[in-house]
Amino acid sequence: MPDMPPPSDADDLELLRTAAVTAGIIASSYFRRDLKTWTKENASPVSEADIVLDKFLHSALTTARPSYGWLSEESVDNPARLGRSRVFVVDPIDGTRGFIRGDDSWTVSLAVVEDGVPVVGVVFAPARDEMYEASRGGGARLNGAPIELNRGKISHLPVIPTAGAVHQELVAAGLDYTRGPGFASLAYRLVQLTTGRLDAALVRRGSSDWDIAGAAVILSECGIAFEDACIGAVQFNRAEIRHGALAAFADQRLRDVLTGALVRVYGCPESELQSERRST
Repeated sequence: MPDMPPPSDADDLELLRTAAVTAGIIASSYFRRDLKTWTKENASPVSEADIVLDKFLHSALTTARPSYGWLSEESVDNPARLGRSRVFVVDPIDGTRGFIRGDDSWTVSLAVVEDGVPVVGVVFAPARDEMYEASRGGGARLNGAPIELNRGKISHLPVIPTAGAVHQELVAAGLDYTRGPGFASLAYRLVQLTTGRLDAALVRRGSSDWDIAGAAVILSECGIAFEDACIGAVQFNRAEIRHGALAAFADQRLRDVLTGALVRVYGCPESELQSERRST
């Protein structure tokens, strides 16, 4: 019997979409209800819904793709993923803190990463009935409708959600902009660049692969830059899953002022600078 061809990006997108919808239904049964919650070692919150969704997603995805690796916020990291070409990167509930307090901008964020690059991504906001999805070369969609690619140069004051220290740096650099709304889910905040609700998003040091991988595919398919302020391209499925300060922006004219502000606030570890010098 001949070997079956490997799954295509379109196959994986359908798998992620279906899993995200089911996960959203499960999560919604816990939303704005009495929840068991506790705090993890890193002081971040977790709820019983996070754990239930993690178990469901692990079963649904790895059963369908047993050769893929697995990386999830709510699972113990297995270094075997580093030897897999394709890896599921999962945040069962991105924005758990908001989920617990009843904020409706939480998401189920799923991605497939191939050789360090996100190639398929889904960001589903069940309480807002918004499904963002993309696969490499296949474009991005919101609730099934194509998202218009690259809005390019903006002609209005850019809308950018910012932390206080970064805001001060942007003002000092002379950037005239409107401070945009924050959202419980980082993935949801990032994909708002594809709708035009935000013009840029800044991410402090310390985000993890699962926070951003799903959104990264969607941004890429919409022609929106997403960079590490210190080293440029964002890489995934490494031994170190945490990232430096990141900037997403639709208008290239914003790049230098945004990345400059992030570097001044968060700095660049010497190890990152040395690695970058070796690669150039």
